Amino acid sequence: MSAPAGPGPARAHLEIVRPRAADGVTNEIPLRFNPTDFKISKANTFAEIGIPGLETPPIQYVRGGSETLTLEALVDTSDSLDDVRVRFVDRLRALMTPDSREHAPPIVRFVWGPTVFRGVLEKLDVTYQLFKPDGVPLRAKLDLGLKEYREVKRQVKDPPLSSPTVEKSYLVRRNDTLSGIAAAVYRDPGAWRVLARANGIEDPRDLRPGRLLTVPRLR
Repeated sequence: MSAPAGPGPARAHLEIVRPRAADGVTNEIPLRFNPTDFKISKANTFAEIGIPGLETPPIQYVRGGSETLTLEALVDTSDSLDDVRVRFVDRLRALMTPDSREHAPPIVRFVWGPTVFRGVLEKLDVTYQLFKPDGVPLRAKLDLGLKEYREVKRQVKDPPLSSPTVEKSYLVRRNDTLSGIAAAVYRDPGAWRVLARANGIEDPRDLRPGRLLTVPRLR
């Protein structure tokens, strides 16, 4: 069993970020004990470009995926004999329910010392382990899963993933055009001539799927 989540910065807990709590209502949901570990995962999506005759098809980056945080936590009321559902579990379960003001589940943060993860509660599994003689649960193991949440306006302000000042390559897909590729990699469709010169393309309409283009940097 991990150490109790006592007072101070080492105390693991969840905070409701949005919607804001009414005056006098705490937005913090404590965990009885600090977790022994947690896991952060992220996956990317790639598309395979089908080219006849190749054993391993080339892949093209499509988009990134949201990070997820998973952890196990223990909540316990054996010292006070309170119903663990009322003291801990019900508030966590409420994070899975759409809020009437937001029309979506609340946005929360997992906070533990320097670790801060902002997202929504995607998964909650509860296993009750200790009971009073009348069946009231006193201990519960929680399997929590949070999915990253980032506002669109913040992502737009982040540095772009594609930079016109870095040389790279691009794998041509079906229905691609040089002007479309230039718009994607340079944010300027008129820069298609740069691509044409760098790759010895005389006819911009002759662009076959599966061709790997050199994308030179713009000076």
